[in-house]
Amino acid sequence: MSAVSLRFSSLLLLLALWLAWGANWVVTKLGLAYASAFQLGLGRTVFAIVTLAIIMRASGRRFTPTPLWPTFWLGLTQTTGFVVLTNLALISGGAGKVSVLCYTMPFWTLLLARVFLAERLAAVQWLGVALALAGLLAILEPWQPGGNVLSDALAVAGGLVWASSAIIAKRLRARYQVDTLSLTFWQMLLGTIPLWLLLPLFPGKAMAWGMPLLGVLLFSGVLAGGLGWLIWMLLLSRLSAGMASMSILAIPAVAVLMAWLLLAEVPSSSEACGMLLIAAALVLISLPALRREWPRR
Repeated sequence: MSAVSLRFSSLLLLLALWLAWGANWVVTKLGLAYASAFQLGLGRTVFAIVTLAIIMRASGRRFTPTPLWPTFWLGLTQTTGFVVLTNLALISGGAGKVSVLCYTMPFWTLLLARVFLAERLAAVQWLGVALALAGLLAILEPWQPGGNVLSDALAVAGGLVWASSAIIAKRLRARYQVDTLSLTFWQMLLGTIPLWLLLPLFPGKAMAWGMPLLGVLLFSGVLAGGLGWLIWMLLLSRLSAGMASMSILAIPAVAVLMAWLLLAEVPSSSEACGMLLIAAALVLISLPALRREWPRR
């Protein structure tokens, strides 16, 4: 494949990932009309696991388990915690707003890495953290009474557990050599167990089986879950880590736009200002990685 063809195919994959992961927030919001947060989370995870198993089989990978307890803790945060918290946040919160609050994950990761991994932050990253905190305040609007406090807190908690999973994954990779796709499969499989065990404790309404719910599960589990992870792996093999990380910053913007168009969710002026501040913060946080990789390009 020529360099031009490779760039063009990478661009198409990137656009597909933006659409799949950005639209997934809206699709999940719509799916909550047919199933409870736990039911929908379990269903989409099962569909994603089956999809990843097919991909692993087709690519000739062995189903050798990754290290048990590190993978379990990764699954508990990246799959159980993130899926449950974001789905619960979407019950009463807007898809666009919830996605932006969850994508504060990179700056939570920086703070957690400073505490647990003793990683130093560049001055520009501290500026990014400050901007992100200002953006959070603008979105949450604590000075306004009657806000959707529970949904906002759950969305921020979703970003926090996602960040925790990044720290766990980094420690795991420092100790063990693991294949990314295999690790994704096994952490998702182990993360499904708590979802299944918790389901009877939170009995929601009966699932409204039919084409709408099946469509939601196919999109969320197969396209955004299984195939989305495959696309992400392909992009990581073609782009630098910094460029790949920068590229996913478009996903909450896509989610906000699609929520605006499909769900008529119009951000308030304060929320819009906060979203822009968080977007700027995420760019600043990613700059050191981009500078390190720039000479290679």
